[in-house]
Amino acid sequence: MTLPSHAEIVVIGGGIIGCSTAYHLARDHKADVVLLEQGTLTSGSTWHAAGLVGQLRSSASITRVLKYSVDLYKGLEAETGLATGWKMTGCLRLATNQDRWTEFRRLATTARSFGMDMHLVSPEDVKKMWPLMNVDDLVGASWLPTDGQASPSDITQSLAKGARMHGAKIVENVRVTGFEMKDGRIVAVKTTLGDIACEKVVNCAGQWARQVGAMAGINVPLQPVKHQYIITEKIDGLSTDAPTIRDPDRRTYFKEEVGGLVMGGYEPNPQPWTTGDVPDEWAFRLFDDDFDHFEQHMTQAIERVPALEKVGVKQMINGPESFTPDGNFILGVAPECKNMFVGAGFNAFGIASGGGAGWVLAQWVVDGEAPLDLWVVDIRRFAGMHRDRQWVLDRTLEAYGKHYTIGFPHEEYESGRPRLVSPLYERLKKHGAVFGSKLGWERPNWFAPAGTEAKDVYSMGRQNWFDAVGDEHRHVREAVGIFDQSSFSKYEMSGSDALKALDWICANDVSKPIGRLTYTQLLNTRGGIEADLTVARLADDKFYIVTGTGFRTHDFGWIEDHIPVGLDATLIDVTEDWGTLSLMGPKARDVLAAVTEADVSNAAFPFGHVRELEIAGHTVRALRVTYVGELGWELHVPIAAIGAVFDRLMEAGEEHGIRPVGYRALESLRLEKGYRAWGSDITPNDMPVEAGLGWAVKLKKNTDFFGRNALQQIQGKPLKKRFMGFTVDDPDVVLVGRETILRDGKPVGYLTSGGFGYTIGKNIGYGYVRYEDGVTDDYLKAGSYELVVASEKTPASLHFGPMVDPDMAKIKA
Repeated sequence: MTLPSHAEIVVIGGGIIGCSTAYHLARDHKADVVLLEQGTLTSGSTWHAAGLVGQLRSSASITRVLKYSVDLYKGLEAETGLATGWKMTGCLRLATNQDRWTEFRRLATTARSFGMDMHLVSPEDVKKMWPLMNVDDLVGASWLPTDGQASPSDITQSLAKGARMHGAKIVENVRVTGFEMKDGRIVAVKTTLGDIACEKVVNCAGQWARQVGAMAGINVPLQPVKHQYIITEKIDGLSTDAPTIRDPDRRTYFKEEVGGLVMGGYEPNPQPWTTGDVPDEWAFRLFDDDFDHFEQHMTQAIERVPALEKVGVKQMINGPESFTPDGNFILGVAPECKNMFVGAGFNAFGIASGGGAGWVLAQWVVDGEAPLDLWVVDIRRFAGMHRDRQWVLDRTLEAYGKHYTIGFPHEEYESGRPRLVSPLYERLKKHGAVFGSKLGWERPNWFAPAGTEAKDVYSMGRQNWFDAVGDEHRHVREAVGIFDQSSFSKYEMSGSDALKALDWICANDVSKPIGRLTYTQLLNTRGGIEADLTVARLADDKFYIVTGTGFRTHDFGWIEDHIPVGLDATLIDVTEDWGTLSLMGPKARDVLAAVTEADVSNAAFPFGHVRELEIAGHTVRALRVTYVGELGWELHVPIAAIGAVFDRLMEAGEEHGIRPVGYRALESLRLEKGYRAWGSDITPNDMPVEAGLGWAVKLKKNTDFFGRNALQQIQGKPLKKRFMGFTVDDPDVVLVGRETILRDGKPVGYLTSGGFGYTIGKNIGYGYVRYEDGVTDDYLKAGSYELVVASEKTPASLHFGPMVDPDMAKIKA
């Protein structure tokens, strides 16, 4: 096919992701779409993928994406006439120790929370389902009957045919060489066959996606890693419908293929390919067989399936797969170029994800916003540090090595640290800080008491920091603590139209006098919460915006993207200019009054206000706001002065018992007070009124704002879901989120977050209770509640508000 001169949308890459995206753009949106492939379809990494199709992830939205893939593959042959090789064999995941078994019990609970029927089965059951397997070391297994396997090349060809049937054009043997840019947008794609003008570009170039992105100035943090598997000769006694096997404790996987087995694994010492450019000429190419490196998998596999010892190896596949620094794939619109979308980095899950990823990416391209909560795969979860190729390599190899390790709660990555530290890093270390990492920033999670090792010891039960965090928690409730929150993302918006812009973007009323601050959400067109943050008005034409550490790129991009055209409003990122010290607790005012001459009484400095104070000779922006539910201030300090200000606060606070406090205490404190966390409790899937945050929306004002229409459409109608709190008395229960909520024995939702409330001495969880006919107060009060925790039911109490101090009297005094 010759290259058209113009297309509405150009998709780059003819693997499963590109073909799926083109298919959905053409089928669902009747888009004028052209797909460009530098070789022939599937010639990158799709053709050598193993083809396992699993569906369950820890995110409900991503699980929905993968379930969609399965539904699509089931019916695609009937639509296109091309077979996909889809077989719903089910999948067994094997557990050989109690920690893994606990993980699977939690996984089974998550599956049921997401509407999937995962079973826990005995070693005897496994033996019946897979007679050739040695089960002597098994504790048990999980069984998901709707998982399966498929032929990657066949699915891709079927999707390509479907795309053509719906009007898409596919041009093979054409290489993208660059982009014509205008005002930060792509206006044409340059290729070896000429230029093609377009409105939008979708970068699905697989292991070349980083290089394609770089041509438009965008960063796609990928690392190709060599991934090996073997295909055996026929094995006597192996059923053609044998379930796929994941044996994580032995780091291997199996699937039946033509009477033999496909077997591969994820080793702890993976082999990266290149940190340079992937060669253009890599169509249908593999690396040399590396049996020495693969021997670790072979040894484990033979112990699991003894028949492998005597069967011949038909072929070894050793090819590159694109992996990412956190093991999640990459979707969405690039922050550096407003009309380049990306679908790449599938971490060897491309076949399982392909159908659903193409579906949501096509919708995203057409609408300009994600159709679901896709934060965990959004390209805007990355930041400037992800341009460092060595850092990406190191972290990606660690993520690859963790592919089959036990997923302990609160586990931290170790590679590439420390990357970003506040000036207080060494001071906090001396106090016994045990650091975690968020978007590169080292942040104290907890402080080890004297005589205790300053190190996390992971477990499935209560972890070694539990009591120490309880002490920190109680100290903030009873005295005063200081949190280093310098990693907060911080922006300034200025210009004569700054208020007008923010009034449109923010759901709450930010048109307050100078010196006031506002908690607000930013909404999408569905009324879902895309961000929540605080906006402080510093002057008529200047605002200071503070949001979470991990949301730096995302929230900046959302605000900037939604400034109406023509307004005089400029957004800048000032994250590294300001450190943040949160001074919290009933004695916080005593400490603050001792270090500044300013009047910090409630009359002079009420809740929800911002003032400039002088502390230790430095001008500090003080925001009277709290995320722990106590009297307190966020003190935003010029970064070079934060050490001096910290020292002065610690000195003045000594008589009041001041001590540094970490993020784990912050989490338990906010749970008791019912503060929502974006990304878990509130997401783009949730409206403010459903989340109990309707008070923070200016619907009563005659002011239009982004997302208002969606909220107005549900006004006065019964809510189909509501955010509620739960407590569990059993001290042995550990809540981590995604536990199923039962009302009168029937599932009505799942927890979005969970932890322990040290003030009340109980486990706390939050989640949405769902009911199609309306979740009224009467409906909620009439039910009896339980939570399913690691597949066991436990009684739970329902709460309509915070667990501690619902009147907030102490906070605002």
